[in-house]
Amino acid sequence: MKLKIYFSNKQTEYKVSFKLKRLVRKAVLGALSFENFPYDATISVTFCDNEHIKELNSEYRNKDSATDVLSFPMYDFLHGDTPTDGETAELGDIVISLERSAEQAESFGHSMKREVAFLTVHSVLHLLGYDHEVSDEDEKVMFEKQNAIMKKIKISRDK
Repeated sequence: MKLKIYFSNKQTEYKVSFKLKRLVRKAVLGALSFENFPYDATISVTFCDNEHIKELNSEYRNKDSATDVLSFPMYDFLHGDTPTDGETAELGDIVISLERSAEQAESFGHSMKREVAFLTVHSVLHLLGYDHEVSDEDEKVMFEKQNAIMKKIKISRDK
């Protein structure tokens, strides 16, 4: 599978380094591989601050608060919407607040690297149709997958 990630940066507090981009790529590939995703894919990843993600959360989810990550899927895989054979799957957009990532990493007692990787995996699963807000069972399935993917890509709680 070929993967193209388009990165953009809409914040100034945290450095968006090659290492950070490589980490996000590792998390995306880990999630897609875990799910046996059969298509070449493109994803857009935007790094932002709490103010920017709050605006998006308000506009698209009617929630007037900052959040850690937002996912904007292009396909409805659960209802049979898939790319045609040979087509590159434009999976959608991931928006990660690096400000919130740093806050949560400190709060949870792990590294920002671990937090960004986790949020990326979480968001890719949303792009693939998983939604932990549907039911307790859906939440359980999604969180089990997240943990398995993080283990697979060898990013533990203490890293």
